[in-house]
Amino acid sequence: MAPGIAGLILAGGSGERYGSPKAFARLPDGRPFLAVCAEALKAGGAEPVLATLPAGTPALQAPGLECLPLPAPGLAMFDSLRLGLQHLLADTGWRAVIVLPVDHPLVAPATVRALAASPSPAAIPSHGGKHGHPVLLSRPLAEGIASGAHPGPTLREVLRTVATADVPVEDPGINANCNTPEALAAALARRER
Repeated sequence: MAPGIAGLILAGGSGERYGSPKAFARLPDGRPFLAVCAEALKAGGAEPVLATLPAGTPALQAPGLECLPLPAPGLAMFDSLRLGLQHLLADTGWRAVIVLPVDHPLVAPATVRALAASPSPAAIPSHGGKHGHPVLLSRPLAEGIASGAHPGPTLREVLRTVATADVPVEDPGINANCNTPEALAAALARRER
């Protein structure tokens, strides 16, 4: 376990392409994406784990998961990130946070551990020459995003301004963006080959 690592699941979108909020989409075994993402973060050493949720949706009950409903529908992902970080920063026990979009439910705990080992201000996993999710942010970088010192408008823009490590992993789940039922089916089929 990597001490001092928090987890943030970005699950505040309405899931228009999926047909409903992706936080509540399910893998074939019945587990919701949100619960699977929380399990991967916790198994990789993240504590605490927080998820942003769409405004007005019920919180998912999962061990060790705190849910933060967003104040309004339609917020940009960067605003969801900022609000989640502001909430997490009240806990002084972490030095870095792993940020995982909920539409990447196939990420392995080993990837979380590999990112947590990076001493860089930010780290991105890569598999087969392609970058993916989740992303590690140091506490100072998270503080800068939360305060507006790093205004975005996207996390990608922020990462272009800081030293960001490339962390090679043996995890095709980092590139499995399951933002539609068809994308999930394709990612699962690739994983079985």
